[in-house]
Amino acid sequence: MARIAYDHTDAAAFASTRHLGDAGADQWRAAMIRLLDPQPGMRLLDLGAGTGSWSRAFSAWFPGIDVTAVEPSAAMRERSVYQPVVAGDAADIPLPDASVDAAWMSTVIHHIPDLSAAAGELRRVLRPAALVLIRSAFAGRHEAISLFRYFPEAIRVLDTYPTVGQVEAAFAGEGFATVSLEQVPQITAVSLRQAAAALRREAHTPLQLITDEEYAAGVERLRHAALTDTGPVIDALDLLVLRREGSSTRE
Repeated sequence: MARIAYDHTDAAAFASTRHLGDAGADQWRAAMIRLLDPQPGMRLLDLGAGTGSWSRAFSAWFPGIDVTAVEPSAAMRERSVYQPVVAGDAADIPLPDASVDAAWMSTVIHHIPDLSAAAGELRRVLRPAALVLIRSAFAGRHEAISLFRYFPEAIRVLDTYPTVGQVEAAFAGEGFATVSLEQVPQITAVSLRQAAAALRREAHTPLQLITDEEYAAGVERLRHAALTDTGPVIDALDLLVLRREGSSTRE
């Protein structure tokens, strides 16, 4: 079960504020090219696809690849800018064994209650040597994310997320090896003023899980900073890359 409900209000907020444009996501595109070398015919799983922005981007960036979007929330699926989106989750991926060349998981790992079960299910659907790319904020790694600068109270929520080590351990137990961990920069907004105007609490799990008073204080900090800081908002999220090993005692 996700940390928040992801009802229609959440899905609308996510769709209106969390979709990066091509310029903002340029470094993510470069990372995908470098790590995956996407070629026509490749099948990419977007697990926890939300409102479909990454699935749509991958299809536009890499013509000829087959993007399969899987999302548990009906409200998110209804709002998706990419179709079709298949109902499913990390514990029950509706795909055949060894049918996927790579998997992408963006800001979803903290919603998964059983990381080992998810790793086992991903191992089932991935082909040998396939990569899992996990884009996330991890516990203890908030310094490069501007949201926590203005909402420091939300750090306590982030600290309940899995750590990099916990994710690596859960996946290692299911036959995955760590390939790399890097921070990838993105242009989240053209200015703090735009970020403040577009902010929707429902689009950010850490903001939903702080108090109303803490949220109001953070909004005031953000608006005050926007009066003098006119540059773009550049954040960096972690990209953890894991590789499915080719054999195990279970195969």
